[in-house]
Amino acid sequence: MPRKDRRETVCDGSIHHITQRGLDRSQVFKVDEDYLSLKAMIRRYLERVKVRIYNYCIMPNHLHLLLFTETASGLSRFMQAVSLSYSAYYRKRYKYAGYLWQGRFKSVHIDNDSYLLECARYIERNPLRTKRRMVDDLSQYRWSSYNFYANGQTDDIITVNPLYNNLGQTAQDRRVKYKEYIMTPRPYEKILDDVFKI
Repeated sequence: MPRKDRRETVCDGSIHHITQRGLDRSQVFKVDEDYLSLKAMIRRYLERVKVRIYNYCIMPNHLHLLLFTETASGLSRFMQAVSLSYSAYYRKRYKYAGYLWQGRFKSVHIDNDSYLLECARYIERNPLRTKRRMVDDLSQYRWSSYNFYANGQTDDIITVNPLYNNLGQTAQDRRVKYKEYIMTPRPYEKILDDVFKI
């Protein structure tokens, strides 16, 4: 069965939930330097390709990005640049040969504002949902956008999610409401994990 043409859902000014997984679910981020290197690569290509990251979570064997692309071609260009750069880094660091990623990235077009924060919530709850729960408190997980929104920490790859400011009148109020929102489990999370094959 031929794969769906990604151009059907990518247009100028569109928002997408991206997932990229290591080959056979293998660990592609092993030490802090790996995570930091990926973030540096993301930072390098954000402005060049006119992409904005609203939310993200980098897990040991996969990553999630909620992003806005100014141009239809920007999504593929951005993901290709980041994926190839990280693959080159990983091969050199770990003396690795072969494919790093499980095929091309997956993309879900977010065409409704009501899904924007829901998608952010799903992405940032990843460390709580793994088979061996990685953290008990999302503030302990360093490789997501959660601490930017919930605790006011700086993160130079983030552009504020357009719906975040609607959560409250003050920064403190928004942080409290965001934490409450993110920590509320949803029954569909397992279904989405199966869809993304995480």
